[in-house]
Amino acid sequence: MSKIVECERDPDINGSYGYRRICIWLKKYYGLQVNHKRVYRLMRKMGIQAKIRKKKWRHFGLKEQCVVSENLLNREFSTTRPNEKWVTDITYLTFNNKRIYLSVILDLYNNEVVAYQMSEYNNLKLVTDIVNKALRKRKVHETVLHSDRGYQYTSKKYNQLLKKHKITVSMSRKGNCYDNACIESFFSHFKAECFYRHTFHEKAEVFKATKRYMGYYNNKRFQKRLNNLSPIEFGTKAA
Repeated sequence: MSKIVECERDPDINGSYGYRRICIWLKKYYGLQVNHKRVYRLMRKMGIQAKIRKKKWRHFGLKEQCVVSENLLNREFSTTRPNEKWVTDITYLTFNNKRIYLSVILDLYNNEVVAYQMSEYNNLKLVTDIVNKALRKRKVHETVLHSDRGYQYTSKKYNQLLKKHKITVSMSRKGNCYDNACIESFFSHFKAECFYRHTFHEKAEVFKATKRYMGYYNNKRFQKRLNNLSPIEFGTKAA
């Protein structure tokens, strides 16, 4: 019994041995062949328990099933009324070793920015927030919202939100950016005309410049497709 206590108090072992290792220790250092059941009983009697790490169990939830929709837009980017066809996507803006994500919803009727949302995180909240923002600004009726197949757009929560407001979901074919060419073109113009023309140091500067550009784009950026009118001018004139 004293040998078990000696093993337990060894500073190198530090109480980490269980009864099986103590059996090995007794045999190795003292030549004692002791049955492990006896050592176990003695340890229990003396209230000795090994300080072993508890196994950490990782609980893996079931992977959320993707909700994938057909390419209903099918590159038919023209429309005859507002809020019939919306397109959306996310791009990232890198500056001063930082990154911000920008999400935009465009109305294909007049290429107007219906809503935009910026975040430090490219997550589900980013896309649900922008949809809710767009819905506060517009009344939807038989609206199609087209996106790519990013994990945010194929999430159950995102699709439930659109279904709740009777918005039809359309998605690009896998790996085909041309299926959402209008939003890709918008991001290209935004970066060339705004983001790449400035040197940004802080997040607030990017937010301010983006807000200014969105106002300029909707109100003052004339487009040939819109009879050389801005999106707001075209929408107002058509109304």
